Amino acid sequence: MNRILVVDVGNTNTSIGLFEGTNLVYDWRVSTLKDRTSDEMGLLLKMLFADKGMRGNPVDGIVLASVVPPVVSMFAEMCRRYFHRHPLVVGPGIKTGILVKYENPRDVGADRIANAVGAVQRYGGPVIVVDARTATTFTVVNEAGHYVGGVIAPGVQSAADALFQHTAKLPSIALTTPESVIGRNPVSSMQAGIIFGFADLVDGIVRRIHEETHIKHRVVGTGPYIDLLRAHSRTLEDVDPHLSLHGLRILWDLNH
Repeated sequence: MNRILVVDVGNTNTSIGLFEGTNLVYDWRVSTLKDRTSDEMGLLLKMLFADKGMRGNPVDGIVLASVVPPVVSMFAEMCRRYFHRHPLVVGPGIKTGILVKYENPRDVGADRIANAVGAVQRYGGPVIVVDARTATTFTVVNEAGHYVGGVIAPGVQSAADALFQHTAKLPSIALTTPESVIGRNPVSSMQAGIIFGFADLVDGIVRRIHEETHIKHRVVGTGPYIDLLRAHSRTLEDVDPHLSLHGLRILWDLNH
């Protein structure tokens, strides 16, 4: 059974998964460091594998999706040096199994392609994928399984950081749900605005998509911050934390 390493590089975090066949057996999340060297990345992966009792070269194939361009060449070098593999890099020219109806398909982020591919196989169309990362993105797939476009909004952590960095008196806060929507101090007021505000942002965008398309989509949430929103959203039906990793594994199968 083939072991496939899948890596989804975001602006803040990098999600890593190891598949045996179609089963995700291990997954990790590490910080994205744009100046990390190929040796540092290679040794990090070797340590993660060793912690699970895997030595030598435990992978038969590697797939990379990255929204951070400088990471791609570093990662490709690491794959060659430490795993003797050439990675499949998600981008123009690879087989996706879906039709991308963007004005310029090259402008679609690799993470959103992975989400769309994973959603089509796991849920079918029509489906909206809400990915709560550094940015909050909405990937819209129609009933035929075509990627028809989406929405990009600020992210939960990005909004909290912006309030702290661009105001004189507001503090840096932990992203937790406050007891009440009416805050009684700066911290709980900011938490209410961000957590409840972004949950309503999700519901509002989904509602507008439904009204514009006249189609009821299934709504699937993913991403590191989705758990903050799921309890307060009225439209999120499923949460699939590893959706992009499953999409990358499917992309490997389609291209091999």
